[in-house]
This record gives sequence, C-alpha cells and structure tokens, in this order.
Amino acid sequence: MYSVQDDIKAVVDSLSNEGIGFEDQTILVTGGAGFLGSWICDVLVGLGGRVLCLDNMSSGRKDNIEHLLDSDQFTFIEHDISTPIFFDEKIDDVLHFASRASPLEFTKFPIQILKANTLGTWISLGIAKKHKTRFVLASTSEVYGDPDPKYIPTPETYFGNVNPNGVRSCYDESKRVAEAFTTAYRLQHELDTRIVRIHNTYGPRMRTGDIYGRVVTRFIDQSLTGKPLTVFGDGMQTRSFCYVSDMIIGILKASFLSGLAGEVINVGSNIEIRIIELAKTILSMTNSLSEIEFHPLPPDDPKRRCPNTSKAARILHWQAGIRLEEGLLKTIKWLKNETLA
Repeated sequence: MYSVQDDIKAVVDSLSNEGIGFEDQTILVTGGAGFLGSWICDVLVGLGGRVLCLDNMSSGRKDNIEHLLDSDQFTFIEHDISTPIFFDEKIDDVLHFASRASPLEFTKFPIQILKANTLGTWISLGIAKKHKTRFVLASTSEVYGDPDPKYIPTPETYFGNVNPNGVRSCYDESKRVAEAFTTAYRLQHELDTRIVRIHNTYGPRMRTGDIYGRVVTRFIDQSLTGKPLTVFGDGMQTRSFCYVSDMIIGILKASFLSGLAGEVINVGSNIEIRIIELAKTILSMTNSLSEIEFHPLPPDDPKRRCPNTSKAARILHWQAGIRLEEGLLKTIKWLKNETLA
C-alpha cells in the first residue's frame, strides 16, 4: 500500500538531517495547491514552518492540501497571484510556483499562463522586496527550448533555442521573462534570489486527464483504464524523468542552503528515456492490454531533454536517486488508489 505521507516524511527526515528547518518562519508558497507546490507545503510544515499557501485553483486541487487545513501552521488563500495582494504579517521566504504547466494547456490558457509567470513573478518579487526576504523562482527546462544536440546534457549556461511566436511561447518565454525579473530585483534591490530550473517531474498528486495530464500519469491512467496510450510523433523523442520526492529535496536545498544567492540551478534526472520506451515500460508494469496510438507531434516539441546536473551535485550535494521503475510503481499504486477512492 502506497502512502504519500510516507514519502513526505522521508523528505522531511532527509532535509532535517542536513540541518534545514523552518521553526518560527512564515513561508509564502504561490501555487501551493498544485503538484509540486502541495508537496513543498507538506514538507515545510513537517520542518516546523508556518505556510501561507496561495492558489487560484486553476490547476491546483483542494484534495492536495485538505489534510493541512486544520493545522495551525497552514493557511490557504484562494487568490490569483497575477493580481496584487498584500500581507501585514512578516513573511520570511517567498516561493513562486504558480503557473499552469501542461503542454496541453498552452493553446487553451496562454494568457493566464503568461500573466502568472510575468505579472505573478513581479508581484511575488514585490512581496519579497517589501518583507526584505529571500525569493525562489520555479523556472523550467522549457527556457532551453529545443537544445542543439551538442548542448545535451544541457548546462545552466546554455542560452536556449526558443520560438517566441510558437504555441509553447506562452510558457517558455514567460518563464524567461520571470528569470529576467528575478535577476533585475537581485541587481537593483539586492534581494537574495534563487532560480531553480525544474526538469520533467512525475509522481503522486500529478493530475491526469486530457488537458492536465502529463505524459507519465496520462500513460498510467490510459493503461489502467484500457484506453490507447497516446504517443506524439514516433515516440523517439527523449525526456529525463525525476521522481517527485527527489525533486522536492533538490528544490528545497537550492532554496534554503546558505551562500546560494543569485544562483541558477538545474534540478532533475540526467537519465534519458525515449517516450516509446516509457510507454512500453508502463504497459508492462500495469499488465495492460492497451494499444499504443500515434498522434502528430505538437509544434516545437523538443526532440531531446536532459539536464546537466553537475552544478547541483557540486553545490547542493544532490542528485536524483530513485530509479524510474521504483517511482513509476509508487505512482501506479497511488493512481490505483485514487481511481478506487
């Protein structure tokens, strides 16, 4: 039987053993009811922090934070961060994680995505400036666009190959603007800012469905329900998948270890897998009889994605450690429980 809380406890114990704690601190987490945001809220509460979870529920889920609502260490605020909000109480850290992130949402909600990552970042930075506190931006591998093969694994120093007028531009270009805003506030206002470039992550609490579903949970859901697995293109494109508990440890170390002001850090797995192989692996692990169905490749879809994580290894002493099959098994068990609930 799989339990999300067991994974969260393991993350809390790992960070606590490295001396990371949040007693007497108040942390604002935008997008806190989302996939990664809710894990972060859980872990911060577990480490003694008081969490202000802000989310407009466009892609967040109340189920992700329901168990925290009665805690004195947790406050939920339903609000869209692309419009101003002010806090009288002292805030000690700001983590900006609010934005829709599924490629299937890019053509349906491009304006909302642009606003969350531009206006939302500007407003979040304003909160950090007012409270004279640290600011952490959840950036993305999408800022690299479709990298030149000679820059794979892709280092933080790669400037990117992005189509500013493509269907993905609402996300990748707005995240690039978010990074520029963050850098500007560091330079002009001397804020302690950190930028975490998050690469493909999967695990419990990741949404499924035609619009919200990312590839791992979509494949699992399709396998469990007997639907065809929808593979875009020929499936030969690669991604590097990091299990969520590994990702959260990397994010929070990048966010809160001392001496990292101004750093930009890739966080993710550096092991590539072809999407067609991922589909076959999930079919095998779920004993599914589903077929694989090929669909046209979306415009500007990156052919390869794999981060160079040597910087994270060097300055965070972190690397992804959970094998893909282990993480997939946890995610399958969780999704089965969700389906039966």
